[in-house]
Amino acid sequence: MRRVLLDRARRRLAAKRGGKAQPFDFTKTLDVAQTKARELIALDDALNTLAEVDPRKSRIVELRFFGGLSVKETAEVVKVSPDTVMRDWKMARAWLLTELGGQT
Repeated sequence: MRRVLLDRARRRLAAKRGGKAQPFDFTKTLDVAQTKARELIALDDALNTLAEVDPRKSRIVELRFFGGLSVKETAEVVKVSPDTVMRDWKMARAWLLTELGGQT
């Protein structure tokens, strides 16, 4: 009876602790994380360069991409019209794609 109870308890704990979990390859996850980190650093460098060329466009990218603001909200923060935000947003995206070599 003791063995039956112990076997049952072990099965329950194994299932509770991920007994049916599939093996996971952490090296792939690390590769993806490193790639994303490199892309983020490249984007930051490109945004710093854009800020030197056109600070307003850089600010619009920060607010829209990192801040998650809408066009209207961005326009209110930057104190320009929504149409100007869209023009600057499109120009900044094109500039960043060229600067980043099309990697995003």
